[in-house]
Amino acid sequence: MDMADAIVDLVSSETTLRENNLKEIDGGVVLESQATLVASRRSLHTRESVLEVTREVLERLEAHLTASSELMVTLNIRASSALEAVQRVSQTSICGLEGPNISSVYRTDGKVDVEYYSVDVVVPQKLLYKAIQQLRSIGGSVVLVKKLTYTFEEETPRWHNLLTELGL
Repeated sequence: MDMADAIVDLVSSETTLRENNLKEIDGGVVLESQATLVASRRSLHTRESVLEVTREVLERLEAHLTASSELMVTLNIRASSALEAVQRVSQTSICGLEGPNISSVYRTDGKVDVEYYSVDVVVPQKLLYKAIQQLRSIGGSVVLVKKLTYTFEEETPRWHNLLTELGL
């Protein structure tokens, strides 16, 4: 509308900027902020329910932050065995979280298609296209990409740090 000299916006995904053909001004940050979890040390020590709620909040936040930069890539690959599929995926720089997940592909008649395997790998969002190219180069086809909401790890570092700080 060409009516404003300047616009201040909370920028997280830059969608508003793109949709309105706006540009961020270098050095134009008005405010930087962060969220801080505050709790009573005594409550954390004496009330198990407070400790459990704190754990859930920390785990959900950490899992969401981790997942926001990752994508799940699923593809089909022709191979003579699951081991061969793993070996071919391992030839790339794509390793997933702990390695690829491999499963059989079932035809619509319910029988296993012995020539195809489905492969799931988690890749960093910034490396998506490189991952797609590598997976295609080893015979990957029908590549699907899904956003992740949470990536829960075996142990949450922030939770571990809190327990250490509390002496628990």
